[in-house]
Amino acid sequence: MTDMPTFEERLARAKFRAWHRGTREADYMIGGFFDAYASTWGERELDWFEDLLAEDDVDIMAWALKTQNVPERFAGAQIEAMMKLDYVDIPR
Repeated sequence: MTDMPTFEERLARAKFRAWHRGTREADYMIGGFFDAYASTWGERELDWFEDLLAEDDVDIMAWALKTQNVPERFAGAQIEAMMKLDYVDIPR
């Protein structure tokens, strides 16, 4: 029998997955979102984010950029926060 990961272990895994998506754009969008909001999350928010991480980057980015409709299971305050994109530090 394996032990269930702790909340902190899940957060650490989610942070790694958020920042290692495969493209710089997805890393900044998804990793930046994690960095900006994860400190306020409880179990429910982390569950949502872990489910989001299982989706394709192109879909997540399209939802955040409002070029595709957000599936009902991801609708709500967290995706709305991601849509603001005010957490992305765009180098000039």
